Amino acid sequence: MDEEYDVIVLGTGLTECILSGIMSVNGKKVLHMDRNPYYGGESSSITPLEELYKRFQLLEGPPESMGRGRDWNVDLIPKFLMANGQLVKMLLYTEVTRYLDFKVVEGSFVYKGGKIYKVPSTETEALASNLMGMFEKRRFRKFLVFVANFDENDPKTFEGVDPQSTSMREVYRKFDLGQDVIDFTGHALALYRTDDYLDQPCLETINRIKLYSESLARYGKSPYLYPLYGLGELPQGFARLSAIYGGTYMLNKPVDDIIMENGKVVGVKSEGEVARCKQLICDPSYIPDRVRKAGQVIRIICILSHPIKNTNDANSCQIIIPQNQVNRKSDIYVCMISYAHNVAAQGKYIAIASTTVETADPEKEVEPALELLEPIDQKFVAISDLYEPIDDGSESQVFCSCSYDATTHFETTCNDIKDIYKRMAGSAFDFENMKRKQNDVFGEADQ
Repeated sequence: MDEEYDVIVLGTGLTECILSGIMSVNGKKVLHMDRNPYYGGESSSITPLEELYKRFQLLEGPPESMGRGRDWNVDLIPKFLMANGQLVKMLLYTEVTRYLDFKVVEGSFVYKGGKIYKVPSTETEALASNLMGMFEKRRFRKFLVFVANFDENDPKTFEGVDPQSTSMREVYRKFDLGQDVIDFTGHALALYRTDDYLDQPCLETINRIKLYSESLARYGKSPYLYPLYGLGELPQGFARLSAIYGGTYMLNKPVDDIIMENGKVVGVKSEGEVARCKQLICDPSYIPDRVRKAGQVIRIICILSHPIKNTNDANSCQIIIPQNQVNRKSDIYVCMISYAHNVAAQGKYIAIASTTVETADPEKEVEPALELLEPIDQKFVAISDLYEPIDDGSESQVFCSCSYDATTHFETTCNDIKDIYKRMAGSAFDFENMKRKQNDVFGEADQ
């Protein structure tokens, strides 16, 4: 403890672990501490199952029918990885992929008029889909071709659309797309949670649809990947990377005080000792006086003994319930995985319904999702406050991550990582900075 570090990191959530990995690869001396005895903080996977029951104050513990407790790894925060998204790029550049195995999620579904439909993943599926009528399909196809060919650096592809000033609403009008198709495009493909995007410049939406289709093109079934043994494997993989490059890890280490001098961080006090540092990274739980509440998310973990109806018995899937369909401002999501991902006992499924809280009765808000999951063996309800830092850390050199939001993938988390990196390093984030160094002293022998 009694040493001087370039960076001290508090909390082993995914954001913190990726940043400590990057800092270590870049030659910084890093100390990484967590008050918990396990990795992952808010983004951990809980095992054994008994631990999950304890965490949610269900004192009777799991019944025999749940199988062996050790067979369970239950994520507290449900998310998938976009196959062509930023997190996969980070995993590839850092070679953390060698510690993990992934499976493709079997399908994405969208809710319409009380039923769920598969989000088409091929042209054949799109033509056969009941989501839209024949003429609608033709117009939609034209729109998708326009998006696929769109290149912000080549005005020849704009077809009269200005990426910086034409709103998405106008683009939909140009292709004469109906309300159902707009809902589907904005929420199931561009993965927006609300409709605020309609009146913003269309470039961001076009890029989001491109990301979806490029991710889909990689594996065919859906654009999403999920790691075997649960999302808790991700922070651990990046923690290993940091350790290989000389990072020091301390779990179960209470943080008594963050020491400031003249408004700038100089160290962290724990159990009577002080570790000194130039910069500090942490999650909001370590600095409650430097964050503000930005909303709430409800997540309900449901254990099932059956696949979800009308999903073709998929052992993993995502369901999006667009807000318009249930008179809300933000979408409801369901992420489902199962024993096939080594996160549940044989024959068991874990479905997690989540959404941004809008009323005083959050459980009632996710009812449309829970109805799709019946019968449910056991529910665990978590309502979490979302926090964001009140300043950018330039004065204090204390850099705080944002809480994990209700989105179904890690793109917003990666944006936060890139943003914190930029503020800490003073230069824009570049994936090249994440590459492992050739013939590194700390590098592992080729496996």
